[in-house]
Order: sequence, then structure tokens, then C-alpha cells
Amino acid sequence: MDTQVLISYLPRYVSAFFLTVRIGLIGIALAFLIGIFSAFCIHFKVYILSQVFKGYVELFRNTPLLVQLFFIYFGLPKLGLSISAELCGILGLGLLGGSYMSEAIRSGLEAVSKSQTESASALGMNRGQTFFYVILPEAFTLSVPAIVANVIFLLKETSVFSAISLMDLMFTAKDLIGLYYNTTESLFLLVSFYIVMLLPISIIGSILEKKVRYKMFGAN
Repeated sequence: MDTQVLISYLPRYVSAFFLTVRIGLIGIALAFLIGIFSAFCIHFKVYILSQVFKGYVELFRNTPLLVQLFFIYFGLPKLGLSISAELCGILGLGLLGGSYMSEAIRSGLEAVSKSQTESASALGMNRGQTFFYVILPEAFTLSVPAIVANVIFLLKETSVFSAISLMDLMFTAKDLIGLYYNTTESLFLLVSFYIVMLLPISIIGSILEKKVRYKMFGAN
């Protein structure tokens, strides 16, 4: 392990790290919005939209992100829609993540027992109040583990962005290995930066899960 090589490579990895995080966070935010809307449409059986989103979920959950990125980046220009590699990464991550988030949120909604809605109705709550004050908080609590797992999964999926020439962490590592053959140093930095990116989210997710569980079940 050559320390001088690590130091000389560090600026490029830092730049790639911030690019990866930026695309990842924007893509995850988009995924969450798509997931919420999709889950609500499917759960409440909204006319036509529920079937459309069911098809969307099955399509994107059963195809690799790399294939989706190729279709967006290389296929859309054939239709006259040319987009940048960064926007392609955000859209690809958002669409893939939306399908996973949709299932996580929908499963949370469906896991809320009927006794909860019956109790709310007995207390005089209307349907809107029951949904916002009873169903939604409990569904979110039940969905937290799956949502956190999906966030970590999506951030790891950013490693395929190098296929569309985005200067992310993986692209930087492969580029430096190809140029200078310092494989050990390049891979060490790659792993280190992924740990820096993912470990805090894993820790925060665990803390959040415990807090919502404690709040739900009244534990200390």
C-alpha cells in the first residue's frame, strides 16, 4: 500500500464521492415521491392508474438498472429525447427505486389491521382523519425497515453509473486502475468511500427504526 498514491488519488475520489451522493440523494427523493403516489394508487385501487402502476412496479423490479440506464441514455435519443448522463442516472435510480419504495409503502398500508380503522370510526373520525392520523403513521412505522434497506440498495446501485460515463466512484476506480495499475490503492479508496457513504445511513436507519418502534409499542 503506497501512501503517496493514496494521497494523490484522494482529490479525484472526493469529487466522485460528492457526485455519487448528489445523484443518489436526488434519485432517492424522486423514488420516494413515485413510490408514495404509486402505493396509494395501488392500495386504494384508483381506476386505471392502479393497473398502470402495477405494471410499472413489475417491469422495473424485474429488470436490471443497467438495462434501464442503457434504454434511457441510448434509446431515448433515437426518439429525439437526448439527456445528460447525470439526468439519466437520476431518472434511472428514481424509476427503479420508485418500484421498490411503492411495494414497501404499500405493504405498510396493507399491514395496518382493520381493528385500527374500526376503532377510529367508533371514536367519530371520518375517513380522512382516520387515514392521516391512524393509518398513515402506523403504515410508515411498519415500512421504515424496508425503506431504509431500499435507500442503501439504491446507493449501492449507483456503482453501475460508470457504464454511461458518469465520473462516479466506480468509474474513478476503474479509470485509475486502467491508467496506473495501482489496483490495491484504488480499490482501498473505493471501498472506504462507499463505507463513508453507506455506514451513516445504516446507523441512522437503525436508530430511526428503534424510535418508531418504541413510539408505536410504548417501549422505553
